[in-house]
Amino acid sequence: MNRRPPLKLLPVVLGLCSTQAGAAGFQLLEQNASGLGNAYAGSAALGENASTVFYNPAAMTLLAPRAVSGGLAAIRPSFKFSDDGSSAGALAGSGDGGDAGNWGYVPNGYLSWQLQPDLWIGLGLGAPFGLRTDYQRPWLGSAHSDYFEIKTLNINPSIAWKINDFVSLGAGLNWQRFEAEYKRAAGILSPVLANTELTLKLDDDSWGWNAGALFTLSPQTRVGLSYRSRIGYDLSGDIKADGPSAALNAAASSDAKARLMLPDTWILSLVHDFDARWTLLADVSRTGWGSIQRIDIKRDSGPLAGSTAQTLATDFRDAWRVALGVNYRYAEDLTLKFGTAWDQTPVRGASERLVSLPDNNRLWLSAGVQWKPNPDSAVDFGVAHLFVNDARIDNDQSSGQGVAAKGRIKGDYEDDAWVLGVQYSMNF
Repeated sequence: MNRRPPLKLLPVVLGLCSTQAGAAGFQLLEQNASGLGNAYAGSAALGENASTVFYNPAAMTLLAPRAVSGGLAAIRPSFKFSDDGSSAGALAGSGDGGDAGNWGYVPNGYLSWQLQPDLWIGLGLGAPFGLRTDYQRPWLGSAHSDYFEIKTLNINPSIAWKINDFVSLGAGLNWQRFEAEYKRAAGILSPVLANTELTLKLDDDSWGWNAGALFTLSPQTRVGLSYRSRIGYDLSGDIKADGPSAALNAAASSDAKARLMLPDTWILSLVHDFDARWTLLADVSRTGWGSIQRIDIKRDSGPLAGSTAQTLATDFRDAWRVALGVNYRYAEDLTLKFGTAWDQTPVRGASERLVSLPDNNRLWLSAGVQWKPNPDSAVDFGVAHLFVNDARIDNDQSSGQGVAAKGRIKGDYEDDAWVLGVQYSMNF
């Protein structure tokens, strides 16, 4: 259902969330910058600042009585397609679409407050999912996708309970807003279809939950376990056609709806202090991308009401991520951070890969620095380069669905990404 958020500032915040996927699929791990230097290793056990509200609310019990944190991540992916035998009908020979990646920005903000010696509450604001691919059009794959964007906004009130010196528990609710915009050529069977642009806009808001536990095995060693639930959406919006034929524009324009189930995520983390200077961080996580097998976009009005305008046959699989990091406390006020991670794509193979999400497995190499101008504040800077495996695509939609056939896109993607982050944290 299409419920508009009551807060007037939400459209402004969503406008800032011009997002590009940093992690595999369209997940955004970049919910702080303090973890970026470690490739987000140890995220559910570190409890370094108030951003633990997102990664594991139980770790709020490690924080000062009041803590705030806010930052911004800038993500610059690159998606460059090289044709190798595509058959796109009337659009054949129209080009490779240039670089479909561009800069995207992910803001975040958090607050943690100790109410009693064993009880904390927190609030988080972030964007856990996002994606944008934008091709120079027209191109060979224009009937598949010219432009695709996903934005989310997540508001996450949380609570944590310190049971004793060894065990803490935490939980939270998540109100999440989802918006999607998708543009493509209507088809390839005629010049009229090829020159008619279909624009789909869908949105909804929904609720989910998260929970976590923190185990302090010794003064030097902590283990964290956290879970974020699936969130289901009944998306609604419209399809608008814009082209040379008024009759086609009228027939192809309608209200639209779709059902989407965003995945859940498990994280198991370890943090171990070897001594006063060296800290080891490790992560294993699993994201349940198998919840997205296909997305049927249905027409909900007009002469074609009840028909399927398009099916996005993702056929996603669940995906794993493994990360390892280390911190070196160079001085009382300066910590150096390093990390690496292997991130598995949910895309099964070339036939299931979409031009709107030309994703593949990736290797993270990260570095960062934390500077403490005083004992109660910290400034973090982080940078990561994501080496993404070249992605083979052979997506054949020649038989047509919805308005018309879309052709076969066959070739290779050369992908990579840079992530930059900055964050300020304070205790008071």
